[in-house]
Formats: sequence, C-alpha cells, structure tokens
Amino acid sequence: MSKNLVIVESPAKAKTLGQFLGSDYTVTASLGHVRDLPEKEIGIDVENDFAPTYIVVKGKTKVIKEIKDGAKMAKVVYLATDPDREGEAISWHLIEAAGLGKKQLKRVVFHEITKEAILDAFKHPRTIDLKLVNAQQARRILDRLVGYKLSPLLWKKVRRGLSAGRVQSVAVKLIVDREAEILAFVPVEYWSIEAELSQEGKKSSFRTNLVGLVNGGKIELKDKEQTDKLVAKLEKASYAASGVRQKQTSRQPAPPFITSTLQQEAWRKLRFSGKQTMAIAQQLYEGLPLGEAGQVGLITYMRTDSTNVSASALAETRDYIAGKYGKEYLPPTARHFAKKVKGAQEAHEAIRPTSVRREPDALHQYLNTEQIKLYTLIWQRMVSSQMAAAQVDTTTVDIEATTAAKEKYLFRASNSVISFPGFLTLYQESKDEDENGEKKNKLPQLSKGEKL
Repeated sequence: MSKNLVIVESPAKAKTLGQFLGSDYTVTASLGHVRDLPEKEIGIDVENDFAPTYIVVKGKTKVIKEIKDGAKMAKVVYLATDPDREGEAISWHLIEAAGLGKKQLKRVVFHEITKEAILDAFKHPRTIDLKLVNAQQARRILDRLVGYKLSPLLWKKVRRGLSAGRVQSVAVKLIVDREAEILAFVPVEYWSIEAELSQEGKKSSFRTNLVGLVNGGKIELKDKEQTDKLVAKLEKASYAASGVRQKQTSRQPAPPFITSTLQQEAWRKLRFSGKQTMAIAQQLYEGLPLGEAGQVGLITYMRTDSTNVSASALAETRDYIAGKYGKEYLPPTARHFAKKVKGAQEAHEAIRPTSVRREPDALHQYLNTEQIKLYTLIWQRMVSSQMAAAQVDTTTVDIEATTAAKEKYLFRASNSVISFPGFLTLYQESKDEDENGEKKNKLPQLSKGEKL
C-alpha cells in the first residue's frame, strides 16, 4: 500500500515526526519557503488589486521535484508546516508549486512536537485556511511595497544593503521620534538631600530621604547655594521618628513567555540577541536527541502572542510544584493570565516546556551550553508562573527634623523584607533598569517619638 507523505519545513522536525508516525508515513522537509516574490522587481500589480507574482525560490527546484515524486505514490499528503500564518502560507505555496491540487490533502497543526500532540493532530486534520494564507500574503505584499520605496533611502543615508519593510520602517520612525524628544529636552537642575541617622547610643545607621515639609508642603531645590543653606540648618536639627507603618503585600509571578518577552528576558539574563534566541528556540521546538528517548521536542511553538496554557500542562505543573516544593507553594487554583496582546491567536499556547518533569539538570549531557541556558529560562518561567505569590513585609518610617527656628521637615525611609519567597524561590523577572531606584536599607526597630 502507498505510504502517506508528510511535509514539514526542516529536516530536524522531519526526523522527530518520523520517529512518532511509523512506517506508514514518509516525512520530508521543504526547507522553508518554496515560492516568493521576485528579488529584482516589485512583483506586485498595484493596478490589478495588488496581485502578486510568485516565483520558485532559488535552489528549491530540486526540493519541489522530490515532493512531486513523493506525492505521486502517496495516498494522502499531509501538510504539517508551522501553526501560524506563515506556516499556513508555506503549505499553500507547496500545493501550488508542486501541483498537489488533485491529491487528497490534509492540513495538520500542532504546537508541540511530542508523540501525544502529533498523533492527536493527525486524528484531527483540516483543510488549508485561506484567511490565514491571505493574511500572510497581505503582510508580504506590504513588506514589498514599503521596502521598495524606503530601502533606497536607507542605502543613500545609512548603508547599502539595509532593508526597510513594514516592521523596520516603524522602528525607524520610533527612533526618529525619540531622538527629536531628546534634542528638544530642556534639562532642569535639581538637588536631593539624604540624612544618615542612627539610634542614640548605637553605631549602626540607616539612610533617609528628604521628602518635604511635615505640613505637606513641597521643597524644590534648584541650585547648590539653596541646598547648602538647607543642609546647614538640617545638620543642627533634632530628629525623631514620627510614625512607623508596616504592611504586607503580595508579588505575583510573571506569565509564561510569549515571543517578545522571551527575546527580552533572554537578552537581559543571557545576553542572547533576538535572532540568536529564536534560532536556539527553534532547535528546542523541533527536537533534539536525548539518548535512549530519541529525538524529543522540548518546548512548544516559539512564535506566539498568547499566554494561554493547556489544561493538561497546568495540571502537570501544579502536580510537580506540590511534589517538589510542598503544598504551601501551590495556589488554591491554577493561575490563568489575561490576554494582553491585541489580536493574539488564542488557539496558540505560551512558550513552555513540553513536560515540566523534564528538569534542566537532567538535560545537561544532551544539550549544548546555549540550548540548556534557554531551556532553563523557559522551564523556570513556566513553573514559577503557577507557584504561590511572594509575601513582602514593608516598613516605612517617617522622621521629623526640627530646626533651631522650629521649622519641621519630613524625612522618610523604607525597607522591604520577603517573609515568604513563593515563586521567587525559583525565578525572578529581570528589568531593563532599576525602575524604583530601590536600595538595600536595613531599618532598625523604631518606635514613635524615638530620638535619632
């Protein structure tokens, strides 16, 4: 009996699928796109409803012939390209380029390359979604229309060979606007005052900041002369704690990664470029050899704008947390993150490990340094997203400084202590910069009215 033909994009993905599907299937790779707009002309008929002209990508003639030959003997042709608009368009281009229109065609979509996900996808095939195809065509046409007009300007003003499509052109606009803001900025001088205080008879000290007058009035220090005069008064002032406030707050974990947050965090924590991050993530998604387990897909699809996580993955993660960290680290119910990205494809999932039980420590012997670093980041982010919130105890002290002239100035100091680490036991999200300007400032036990 004729074998079924399965077409994917990459040889690594083909190898992993072949391992799961068995002898009734032949899996081949298209090596990405097989058709595109011509390189040396615009390839779009602007006067005729923006109709595109496609040609076979250079070097893909042999690939198309191999797919044609394989399809002749196949009972069914399964199109198993990536589960996004671009993957849908690649499948459509394959049908057109290889003349597969008369064959029995089935489109299969999966977001993780595991045996369970693959076999389930092949049980529920569908037809090509032309709305997704047309969305991708519109993107490509817009890229070309914008690029052909803007790229020559970049060559002239910046460097030859640069391209400007629908994304780069907007990025350039953002940079130009920000530069204009910088050039228009008028710097204003200001000064701040800190007082280093200690309890009477004790050596340890802590720092406080001048925040204004006790009666709520503001102080604007605009030059050194004005500041020095106030400092001279405050050096001779008497200090006393006027109020001590304590409160407990909760810190919630970040959601599992989407494409943009993965790239941002990989840069902050690992110094991986966006391109490097996506290349490594592609390897983890398509599958890597794990000894006797064979080729295994380690993460879900890495091009996604959804924070959704499947019910089975949530259940597995919660079960893992309870066993590894204890019940106190598990919230009463699974945490679901609200969609924050407008237009996110909710059928997609967030980027997560295909199994959280596949701990990073167990994979060191199989993955290279970059792969294990990125996998660890994705694994920690997913597990921590379902852990209990961290509890933070914050103490704020108001201090009254009374000058010889009976002027009353307000200083303030605060300190936060983690009383229960929760998800911070495993993972803490990085920031591009210290947004709150927080400093370590250990406060002693103070009582209202205590002289300092």
